[in-house]
Amino acid sequence: MRDNESKISWGNGVELLVVVTAVVAAGFFAKLPDYFSIAPENYYIRNAGFIAFLPLIAFFGWKRKLPFSNGLIVSAIIATAALYINLVPGEFPDYGDTMILAFIHLPVFLWFVFGAVFMGLKPNDAYDRIGFLRYSADLVVVSTLILISGAILTGITFALFATIEIDIQEFYFDYVVIHGLVGAPIVANFVISKNPNLVHKVSPIIARIFAPLVLLTVIAYLVSIVYTGKDPYNDREFLLIFNGLLIAVMAIVIFSIAEFKDTASRWNLFVTIGLAVTTIVVNGVALSAIGFRITEWGFTPNRTVVLGENVLIFAHLILIVAVLVRVMRRKAALNNVESSVSRFLPLYGVWTAVVVFLFPVMHGFS
Repeated sequence: MRDNESKISWGNGVELLVVVTAVVAAGFFAKLPDYFSIAPENYYIRNAGFIAFLPLIAFFGWKRKLPFSNGLIVSAIIATAALYINLVPGEFPDYGDTMILAFIHLPVFLWFVFGAVFMGLKPNDAYDRIGFLRYSADLVVVSTLILISGAILTGITFALFATIEIDIQEFYFDYVVIHGLVGAPIVANFVISKNPNLVHKVSPIIARIFAPLVLLTVIAYLVSIVYTGKDPYNDREFLLIFNGLLIAVMAIVIFSIAEFKDTASRWNLFVTIGLAVTTIVVNGVALSAIGFRITEWGFTPNRTVVLGENVLIFAHLILIVAVLVRVMRRKAALNNVESSVSRFLPLYGVWTAVVVFLFPVMHGFS
C-alpha cells in the first residue's frame, strides 16, 4: 500500500466547519419539538427521514455541481414530500394503516432521492447505481462504528461524572446524544469522501465475513420454524417479522453482490447463491401466507403493499440467482450480476413512491 493511501485525511478548516455546521443544524431540526412545543411522536414519525437524508442530499448536490434547474427539481420533490407528510390528517397513535405505511416507506423514498442526487441525476447509469449501493454500505458501516464509539464514550462519561456525584445524564442525552445520533451519518459521509481508498476496503471484508454467518443463521431459523410449528398463515405478527427477515436478507444479498467489484471467488459466489436461494424460500413462504390471508379475509392496504413488495423481491431474486448460476458455470461475466441487481432498483423506487403518495389518498388516509 502506498503511503498516501494509508494516511487519514481530515480535510481543511473550511470543510470541517461545514461538517460541524451540518451536525448542529441536523441537531436543531431533531430538537424542534422541544423548542416549539410540537408533539414529538407526530414530529419524529413524519420527519425522521428528512433529518437523516437532507444533509447528505445537500452535500452531494453541491459535490456533483448539479445545474440550478436540477437543484430546483430535487428541492421541489423534497418540499412537496415534506408538506405532504406533515399536512396529512391524523395524530399519534391513531393513524390509519395507509399512513403508517407511508411513514415507514418515506425514508426509503428519500434514500432513492439521495441516490438520484448521488448519481448526478443520471438514474439510468447501471454502474453508478452499483456505486451508490457500495457507498450506502460504506455509510452504514462507518456510521455504525461511529455510533459504537459514541456509546462507549457515553458510558465512560457517565461513569466519570458519577464518581464526583454529578448527574449529567439528562443534559447529555438532550444535547450530546441527540447531536451524535443525527450527526453520525454526516461525519461518516465526510470520512468516506475524504478517505475512499481506506473506507472502501472495510465493507467488502465485513460482507465476506457476515454473509456465510447470515446464511447459516437463516437456515437454522427456517429449521426452527418447522420444529416449533410456528404458523405465518394465521399469526399476523409472526408474518410481519417473517417479512422483515425477508427484506433484511434481501438487502444483504444485494449489498454482497455490490461488493464483488471486479472479482469474486467461487466461495463468495456459492455463499451468495445460497443466501439468494434461502431468501427465495423465505419469500415463497411469505407469498403463500399473504395469498392465504387475502383468500380468507380479502384485500387490505397492508396486504396489498406487502404482496406487491414480495412479488417484486421474488422476481428480482429469480433473476439474480439465474445470473449467479451462469457466472458460477462461467457462462456469463461478473458484471452481469451487477446489472441484474441495478435493473430492479428503479422499480423499488416507483413502488415506494406509490405507497407513500398514492395509497393514502386512494384510501382516504385511513
